[in-house]
Amino acid sequence: MPNYNKVMLMGNLTRDVELKHTAGNTAVANLGLAVNRHFRVNNEAREETTFVDCEAWGRTAENIHKFFSKGRPIFVEGRLKLDEWQDRDGNKRSKLRVVIENFEFVDSGGRGGSSGTQSESRTPVPADDIPF
Repeated sequence: MPNYNKVMLMGNLTRDVELKHTAGNTAVANLGLAVNRHFRVNNEAREETTFVDCEAWGRTAENIHKFFSKGRPIFVEGRLKLDEWQDRDGNKRSKLRVVIENFEFVDSGGRGGSSGTQSESRTPVPADDIPF
């Protein structure tokens, strides 16, 4: 049976990027993304926000931490990952998150400290291939 696990999201960071390192000194970044959906119900404009937890690894994590902060827009590509564990009371817990494999800068049109231009543009950034 074929499988395909690909996620593409564009939204704003809900908090500053948290960067940590594993025991092997691999960088891991945790971030929250708010993705808005605009729609109409009975001719009334509505908006729905979905909050998504994301993680990035290696140079991708380091670069997201370096260039992004709360409120900044970002376009991410990645895959879904289900984390499962048992809490202190012995209950099974789980959390679905996006593991970021690639990201792109999104011009915020002057919001959030971007370049200030009014047009939206994206600059592709390969996962671990930034020349910094």
